[in-house]
Amino acid sequence: MRIDRWIEAFRPADGPPPQTLAAFMRWCLSGSWPALWLAAFLSALAGAMEAGTALILGLVIDATASAGPERFFEGENIGLVVAAVAFFVVARPVFFGLSASANSIIVGPNVNPLVLSRLHRWTLGQTVGFFDDDFAGRIAQKQMQAARAVTDVVVEVINVVAFALASLIGSVILLFAIDWRVAMGFAVWLAGYFALINWFLPRVRARSAARAGARAMVSGQVVDTITNIKTVKLFAHADHEDRAALDSMQTFRERALSFGYLAAGFRFALMTLAGILPVLLLGGTILLWQTGQASQGDIVAAGAVAIRISQMTGWVSFTLMAIYSNIGEIEDGIRTLTPRNRVEDHPQAQDLIVPEGQIDLQDLGFAYGRDKGGVQGINLTIHPGEKVGIVGASGVGKSTLVALLLRLYDAEKGQITIDGADITEVTQESLRRSIGMVTQETAMFNRSARDNILYGRPEASEAEVIAAAERAEAHGFIQDLVDHKGRVGYDAHLGERGVKLSGGQRQRIALARAILKDAPILVLDEATSALDSEVEAAIQTALERVMEGKTVLAIAHRLSTLTEMDRIVVMDDGQIVEDGNHETLLAQGGLYAQYWDRQSGGFIRTQAAE
Repeated sequence: MRIDRWIEAFRPADGPPPQTLAAFMRWCLSGSWPALWLAAFLSALAGAMEAGTALILGLVIDATASAGPERFFEGENIGLVVAAVAFFVVARPVFFGLSASANSIIVGPNVNPLVLSRLHRWTLGQTVGFFDDDFAGRIAQKQMQAARAVTDVVVEVINVVAFALASLIGSVILLFAIDWRVAMGFAVWLAGYFALINWFLPRVRARSAARAGARAMVSGQVVDTITNIKTVKLFAHADHEDRAALDSMQTFRERALSFGYLAAGFRFALMTLAGILPVLLLGGTILLWQTGQASQGDIVAAGAVAIRISQMTGWVSFTLMAIYSNIGEIEDGIRTLTPRNRVEDHPQAQDLIVPEGQIDLQDLGFAYGRDKGGVQGINLTIHPGEKVGIVGASGVGKSTLVALLLRLYDAEKGQITIDGADITEVTQESLRRSIGMVTQETAMFNRSARDNILYGRPEASEAEVIAAAERAEAHGFIQDLVDHKGRVGYDAHLGERGVKLSGGQRQRIALARAILKDAPILVLDEATSALDSEVEAAIQTALERVMEGKTVLAIAHRLSTLTEMDRIVVMDDGQIVEDGNHETLLAQGGLYAQYWDRQSGGFIRTQAAE
């Protein structure tokens, strides 16, 4: 297997992400540990080369001093010269090259997609409420931030920490070989160094987390404004949005300054401590040399160790600061991304099979975790192939009913069955594959018109895509589409959320998507609300053909679209208050009859409008 595949970059995670740092890191990196340990081992070997360099330099100096210029390349020194050349020309480059390859080929390019894919899969499984309660940009930023931070921590631990630890261990052994007192002086310095690290890094971690949170809020605010830019311009609120963005940027600036002051103090203290080490080791070894207890080579070796570790101190310390900074960002991501706000499949869930399409709602209740709102005590049976309309003023629970049917939320009371199968005991994917849906707020991707229609059934042929578009009265305008890159027709991209289309055009593409999906159950949530009367009339015929043989649930404020339904269910205050066909409900003179009498242009007026 190629070395760039030693880590399986898109391997699924085992279970949900933990909410503690160490366990979260293990979850992120599971399956990659053999490759990571190998990379760390190679980095440690490269680090050991540092002490080897100082040792060989010391041996060469001693040999030079003892043999003199005339006899250096004679006798026993030939072996030392060959060993030194082999070390510097072969061994050292090979070990450093292997270490660099492990980081740049095995670890770096694979850990980031491994972590990001796991976080993204987990986030996709959260309920719609999770996304409703946050900025889309902030959630995306947290995923990218956490994946990058985990990758940086892994790479730096391997590239720097393993390297530095091996180098320090080798240096201690070398200094003990010179004299134990020199080694003890180095140990005292190390104690001071670790004390400095121990004081600064936890503070770096905390301030980094605060900075990361502020940065994500800036992203969320900016993305939210850009996503709704038309509303901003229509209401002339550019100044308001600018102030909101500046407020979040100011908070980020303050967090960044707090982090910057701490980093500057850390750098000053570190450089002072690093300057002490050469004085300590060189001075101590020179004193021993003066008393005949150390050689000239020992002075060179100690000096080389002191200079190298002094230089490495800054590198390692700033790397540790970056690691702790990234840990702060990881912890910030953990708080946002790992909470279990999900609808889970039952462990033994089976795929839903829909031979007929009967829907039964039994004593259904859901209030979004609150005391009021939602729906209560819903009992409703929709027979196979039956077409049922649902009407009611805004906020009475119509959309909640659809969300529960699609299992975007789990009911708090009662149950929903489809052909006798409890929807909580089947897989969510198979449930939603069995239900076609067209909503008022039509979702479009910034992809081609073809891709948006194919979302209904990705394996469909080009002919099937065009046929679905023709049945939805969308083929004509799709042929005329041109995007900013010159792509035309079905290849033209629709812009983010379909902004380049009119509301009616978006709904016709959504209808084409539902037609292509050809699910046995069809849900229409204000499916024709954005269409003018002429287009609606054309699509109504197509809808009638699409609805043939399907169980249909249609929500509409425009009552004229429901008059041909087999039954109409009237909801009020989260409950079903009337049930019958159009003529029966008018004859009853109840709430539906009031809506019919009060409608203007076919729309239900809410209480506030009366």
